[in-house]
Amino acid sequence: MNIAYLVNQYPKVSHSFIRREVLAVETCGMKVARFSIRSCESELVDSTDKLEQELTKVILGMGIQGLGASLLRVALTKPVRFLEALRLTFKVGWYSERGIILHLAYLAEACILLNWFSEQGIAHVHAHFGTNSTTVAMLCRVLGGPTYSFTVHGPEEFDKATLLSLEEKIKRSTFVAAVSSFGKSQLFRWCDRSFWSKIHVIHCGVDAAFLVHPHVPIPPAPRLVCIGRLSEQKGHLLLLEAAHLLAVEGLDFQLVFVGDGPLRADIEKQIAQLNLQKHIEITGWASSDEVRQQLLASRAMVLPSFAEGLPVVIMEALALNRPVISTYVAGIPELVEPGVCGWLVPPGSAETLAIAMRAALEAPLEKLEEMGKAGAERVAKQHNVALEAKKLVALFEKAVET
Repeated sequence: MNIAYLVNQYPKVSHSFIRREVLAVETCGMKVARFSIRSCESELVDSTDKLEQELTKVILGMGIQGLGASLLRVALTKPVRFLEALRLTFKVGWYSERGIILHLAYLAEACILLNWFSEQGIAHVHAHFGTNSTTVAMLCRVLGGPTYSFTVHGPEEFDKATLLSLEEKIKRSTFVAAVSSFGKSQLFRWCDRSFWSKIHVIHCGVDAAFLVHPHVPIPPAPRLVCIGRLSEQKGHLLLLEAAHLLAVEGLDFQLVFVGDGPLRADIEKQIAQLNLQKHIEITGWASSDEVRQQLLASRAMVLPSFAEGLPVVIMEALALNRPVISTYVAGIPELVEPGVCGWLVPPGSAETLAIAMRAALEAPLEKLEEMGKAGAERVAKQHNVALEAKKLVALFEKAVET
């Protein structure tokens, strides 16, 4: 059976979890075609991502003329279905924050996909994120394309459920995957109870590179690492406040930020203002191998997020036997248990975050090793991408049968 994966940007530095899922689904015997709405090829640093780029067809690579020609061809050859899709385009676009014009572009993208899916014999398409990629998959279905499903991560889908017409997308899908029980509950909030049976928890996962990595003892150096896109929701600026509190106490430590993003200039400015230059390092984007090495060189991973789904980097850290400091947000408490495999603090509190960081920096290595082992066992049970892919494949097969 041929299925397709559709993502707004794929491959992407921060979407390694999608790549792992695609490869795991293929290992289950399914043929997977990759489609992306737009390319971010220039940002790729991981060799595996670069290989995925070669396998991925990019819709916007067709240009405006290609979009227009596809729209016209479908309008002429499938007038009834096209009018139905056009009505749906106006329905979901009218109250969205992106407006009608962009949704007409999504309709044109759906027309391109309709042709590509037909040529490749695609039986089902799975989208990641309940945003524009799922809108395009839904419109393609109305045009006569394959059935679709999608994975919701959050927090954007939960924050903007009405603007994204999330209930409409759930209603027309064959199934919806939530990456945590928290995510499942949020989808329950935004759709009629009659659709609840469509919603399944399918965790994001890690692969053998993390699950069976040879054990590396936790180093004695007072080093913490924060991995993630440099954006407001990850709490980097608050993390700097907590680091400042520790620095004022005279505590010796290093904190490494792995990642890049729109908040980098603000972060660099605050580092200077708080005189944290000798404590903080920003690496920029890193490959999967570099992320592993940064985690292994640390005593713990810290991610003080304000809003989340369930960050994959937490799974990666725990899989490598590194405790995690994070917040009581979304699906994070489903994986990180305070005192067992890490620390959880209230989001937005620099003081309690500093206390947790100090605890990680001063804890005996034996205690950190014990916590790391407990975390690795949790990840192996709940976030093995090979096991989660089997659940997805069963849902794909059921979707095609119906």
